Amino acid sequence: MQDDSDKTGTSLSATLSAIARTLQAEPDVDTTLAAIVKAALDHVEGAEYAGISLVERGRPIRTVAATGDVVSGIDEVQYRVGQGPCLDAVAEHQVYTTGDLATEERWPAFAPAAAEFGVHSMLSYRLFVTDTTLGALNLYSRARDAFSRQTVEDGTLFATHAAIALVGAQTEAQLTAAIETRDVIGMAKGILMQRHDIDAVGAFRLLVESSQNTNMKLHQVAAWLVENRHEL
Repeated sequence: MQDDSDKTGTSLSATLSAIARTLQAEPDVDTTLAAIVKAALDHVEGAEYAGISLVERGRPIRTVAATGDVVSGIDEVQYRVGQGPCLDAVAEHQVYTTGDLATEERWPAFAPAAAEFGVHSMLSYRLFVTDTTLGALNLYSRARDAFSRQTVEDGTLFATHAAIALVGAQTEAQLTAAIETRDVIGMAKGILMQRHDIDAVGAFRLLVESSQNTNMKLHQVAAWLVENRHEL
């Protein structure tokens, strides 16, 4: 006979599996991000707001999904002062939680300003790691001590499933972009071959030379040629 903890674990597992299937069915990265923060509110006990922050190569950290202006406001404080649970979660690969921002001492430049938004509890997970991107899932509540130890553990499982879905969406988007880039370069080569009576190698060489001379990426030169082929 199962005890209550076994039943809870089974229920959570089933819920997370359903969430994972739903997230992985989303059509693109932006929609997946929006689905993750909505699902976090539906399935992580105590969460009233949710957001996702990303640090991508060559770009500063930014909020890419949020369930309300409160999230964006608090996140902006973190980014501006350079401290807070989200930033520590990204940097340290740990879970950070606080039960009362008004009295929090770990982030003295952040906590008092964040508390002015009416939020007391925060819970931040490092969401995923790729070669070019780091992320954090951040949960917020106006209640003090909103996130129990069990909630933190359950949220960790949720964040893991969300990370898998998001990495999958990013990978698919990259593959789609690569295919589109290959196709547009192929079209540009065809235009040059026809107009200048040259072979594929010669056409590609012209594209490369144009890319170097204009300081534009190869696929940008190809896209410009395809878009303006009737005017040239």
